[in-house]
Amino acid sequence: MQVLIISIVLGTVYAVLALGFSLIWGAARIVNLAYTSFYMLAAYFFYVFCSLVHLNIFVSAALAIVVASFIGVATYKFVLEPIRSHETVVILISIASAFFFEECILSIFGSDFRRVPPFILGYQELLGVRVLNQHFLAFGVSIALILGLWLFLSRSRVGIAIRATSQDREIVNVMGINEKKVSLIAMCIGIGFVTISSIVVSPIYVVEPLMWVHPLIMVLAIVVLGGLGSLKGSFIAAYLLAFAEVAVVNWLPMGAFIKSAIALLVMVIVLSKKPEGMFGAFFEEERL
Repeated sequence: MQVLIISIVLGTVYAVLALGFSLIWGAARIVNLAYTSFYMLAAYFFYVFCSLVHLNIFVSAALAIVVASFIGVATYKFVLEPIRSHETVVILISIASAFFFEECILSIFGSDFRRVPPFILGYQELLGVRVLNQHFLAFGVSIALILGLWLFLSRSRVGIAIRATSQDREIVNVMGINEKKVSLIAMCIGIGFVTISSIVVSPIYVVEPLMWVHPLIMVLAIVVLGGLGSLKGSFIAAYLLAFAEVAVVNWLPMGAFIKSAIALLVMVIVLSKKPEGMFGAFFEEERL
């Protein structure tokens, strides 16, 4: 029961991260490997504002989200967008940007683990399992983000424009929709998702310079397993891989050291049978 409950919470957080990544790919058609580095930056800004500057925890969270999201969007606008048509160069530049941010954090804070205070103290008993109130908060915020994204994409004009852009960029331009503006909006939403997730999750774990690596591995595994560009596939794959990760950590000796490898192994097994992923398509018909 503990594995199941933690898997649901972790899977929901992974779903938010993967949906943001898939949204960026669908609209902007770039593989932004610096994506989870803003997860790390948001956690460190939260630590600075809350633990060093001693601002109110909610003010610190808001400032951390805004500053980290601004850096993320600026990185896309001034670094990645000018070379967007060169996919290989985008991948190289984005991963180089992630390492640059990591080195900046290392030079300022060192490699020591940091802690940030939880928004809600204590725990609740759920089906005989003690669950931290911070876990409930992370789950609730993640569900709210997922439902908000679904409503945005299905009900708003901008959301429909993002879906149209993901399906056919050329036709969208002919219809008079500003494809670059739509891609920028999708990037803002995706970066916002990853920074908000960092703020609600960082009190549960530790803040350290390499905290972006494992989420990146999981996000890549999720979006490829679910089908690149498929939001439905990313959502389902997030829960499958979260359960695999939590089960490995809890049931296998030294499982914490091989959790990323197990997630990748699950992805490889599925892709060997279904190369396009669970809900992917060989062609461009279905993206969002």
